[in-house]
Amino acid sequence: MNVKDILNTIDHRPWKLPKESWKYYQEWNDAIFLHWEVTLDDLQQFVPKELEIDLFDGKPWVSLVAFTMEKIRPKGLPSFPPISNFDEINIRTYIKSNNKTGVYFLSIEGGKRLSCKIAKGISELPYRFSKTKRTKGKYESRNSEFQDNLSIEYEIANKKQNKTDLDLWLTERYALFQDTEKVINEFEIHHLAWDIKEINIKKLDVDYPRFQTLLRNKPNCCHYAEGVKVLAWDKRKKDKTSYQF
Repeated sequence: MNVKDILNTIDHRPWKLPKESWKYYQEWNDAIFLHWEVTLDDLQQFVPKELEIDLFDGKPWVSLVAFTMEKIRPKGLPSFPPISNFDEINIRTYIKSNNKTGVYFLSIEGGKRLSCKIAKGISELPYRFSKTKRTKGKYESRNSEFQDNLSIEYEIANKKQNKTDLDLWLTERYALFQDTEKVINEFEIHHLAWDIKEINIKKLDVDYPRFQTLLRNKPNCCHYAEGVKVLAWDKRKKDKTSYQF
């Protein structure tokens, strides 16, 4: 499916596309979703006070998403695989602001040092380099600075999963909000709805000392998706004093 087709497929979106032209193209492929139900008390310390934590049936959630970023590029330019293709892990929670539901990243790891530096410089998202290794049915990462370790062994079911209300709530997010010292950066994104499959987690080791109160025990639910083609708009900076809920 080409970009025009993606832009014309909007019935699944909770609000209209931005009027401005998109700025970046990227693909999020071979995505593993691990989701934990957490407590509000444990989560609040990680989310800026300007953003309201979104709840599903009164409970907040945190997700770890491990995937392969591919073909990331500015509009009108080709991708450059040595930089545009890399393994990525993000740890995110769910927030709402200005009548939009989105995500907030607690952490983003990339498997290439230069790719992380460029992505962080352009987006101001919390990218950091971690050594990653991905092989068939296995995803591993290690960050010596934070002593973070991740090891997943998995099998993918061929059967597509019928999405529950919770599945939709966790996966269909078309905005993200990230804080800097003085502003909140808002990003709009667009892609087709995720087609998710069942995944069998054969072995899982999630050891992130900073998030040990959040990523503990087994995930409450898991998904796998082959991927989506994503259009992203440029960030909008908003002064923190303009946020209230």
